[in-house]
Order: sequence, then structure tokens, then C-alpha cells
Amino acid sequence: MMDVDEKWQTIAGQRTVLADVLTGLSDRDLDRPSLCARWRVRDVAAHVALTPCSPGLPRILASALRARGDFDEVNRTSAVGHAERLGPALAGELRAVASSRRRPAITTVDNLLFDTIVHVQDVAVPLGVEVDVPPEGAREGADRVWRMGWPFWARRRLRGLELAATDTDWMRGYGEPVRGPIRDLLFLLTGRTEAALPGLHGAGVRHLASHP
Repeated sequence: MMDVDEKWQTIAGQRTVLADVLTGLSDRDLDRPSLCARWRVRDVAAHVALTPCSPGLPRILASALRARGDFDEVNRTSAVGHAERLGPALAGELRAVASSRRRPAITTVDNLLFDTIVHVQDVAVPLGVEVDVPPEGAREGADRVWRMGWPFWARRRLRGLELAATDTDWMRGYGEPVRGPIRDLLFLLTGRTEAALPGLHGAGVRHLASHP
């Protein structure tokens, strides 16, 4: 298992990788749809940059009330505003906050670990940029998503399937086999089924394709 310092170091490294991916992109590329529905590439990157600059719990809760409890909409609105404010300075902002260990009051370093890793891929994949996931961080992230309920409900949603990574030591669940790289299993666990399917194989993939 990774210790807390290793988790923060991985988060810092992923923020820097994301900054590298963004460097030199045109506005057209920054406005491409990411793997997150209704989020542009620049919005996802701004969300990652915004994480150490949380407005505090009272403002988060007030925003959630205005959004009628839709935390995804709260996050998206904040990210869109941050992206527009930063403009071409977005990559520089990511580098500036890369090593920050500040986090929103409503989350944990374990959540930030998988969130940052997955969001780098949310940006890289639509851009056609190959970015390797850090294997230990991805394995820890997969464990965290598997244990948690809201918002992914992975254990319930993927009941009847045995998930196993082909590039690291990770296996969870019981049932029809689903095999693939830990990156694609992370996509699956976090609800990015369409992005996950091309990298997966096994008898359980047929079930996934018919129940996205």
C-alpha cells in the first residue's frame, strides 16, 4: 500500500503531466469534449487546478443548494468559471499548484488520488495523447472506488463480474471474467464504460456492452 506522502507525490506528478498535455494546445483542442459528459478538456483541467483552492465548506454547501443537490453541476460550474478566468494560463496554474496538499473539506487524499489519475485520462484520451497511468496509484485508486458507494456504486453496478488487471496485481468481484489494463478498469469502475470497453476482454464484456 502507498503511504500518504507517496499518494501526494503521485497527485503532484499527475498534475504536472496534465500541464504538459495542455501546453501548446489550440483553443479548438481545449474545447474538445472530454470523457466526462458536458465537460470540455479545459473544464476538466481547470477542475484539477481548482482542487487546492477550494472555497470552503459553507460556500460548497450553498452552491449545492442552488444546484438542488447536484454536486456534479456544482463542480462543472466552478470548473467552467475557473477555465474562463485562466484562459491560456491554465497549464501554468497546474504547475503552480502541483505540489499543494490542500484539499476540499468534503474529500480525502484517497479520493483525490484516483480523481486526478482518471481526469488526466479524461483529457488525454480524446486528444489522442498516450499517457501511462502510475500503476501503484491506479491500483490504490481502483481499490478506493471499489470500496466506496456514491457516486459510482461500483460493487453494486458490476455485481456478477470478476475484474482483474492484466498489467498489475489487482482483482475484485466474483462471476464472469473481465480482464484488461488497470487504466481501463478504472474507467469502468468510475462509470466511463464506453471508454473502457475497447481495452477489456473476457466473457463479462458482453454484459457490459449491453448494460452500459
